[in-house]
Amino acid sequence: MKNLFAVSALALVLGAVSAPAMAQQANHTGGFTGPSQAAVTVAEALKLSDDTPVVLVGHIEQSLGGEKYLFSDKTGSLTIEIDNDDWRGVSVNEKDTVEIRGEVDKGFTSFEIEVDSVIKK
Repeated sequence: MKNLFAVSALALVLGAVSAPAMAQQANHTGGFTGPSQAAVTVAEALKLSDDTPVVLVGHIEQSLGGEKYLFSDKTGSLTIEIDNDDWRGVSVNEKDTVEIRGEVDKGFTSFEIEVDSVIKK
C-alpha cells in the first residue's frame, strides 16, 4: 500500500512539473529562420523537371475552372492548381501580387504547378 501511495504521489508531482513545460512547447511554433528558396520566373519554371520545388511571384489572372488558375509574371504565364484547403483563408484578385510555393507537375503534354501555399504580398 505504501508503494502504491509513493508511486501515485510521484506521478502527481511529475505531472505537475511537466505540464507547464508541455504547454509551453505546444505554444511554440518555431522553425528555420534563415535564407529560403529564391523565387524563379515563369520562364525559368517552365524549364524545370517534374517534382522540382518552386517559388513564383506574380498574379493569378483568372480561374480556369475547378482548382486550376492562370498565373503570370513579366516573363509569361502557366497553369497552377490550388486545392481548396491550400488557400488557408487568403483571398486575392487579379491585381494582387502573390507568392506561390509548390512543385512542378510535368506530364507528357501538360505542365502546371501544384501549389502548396499562397501568400498575398
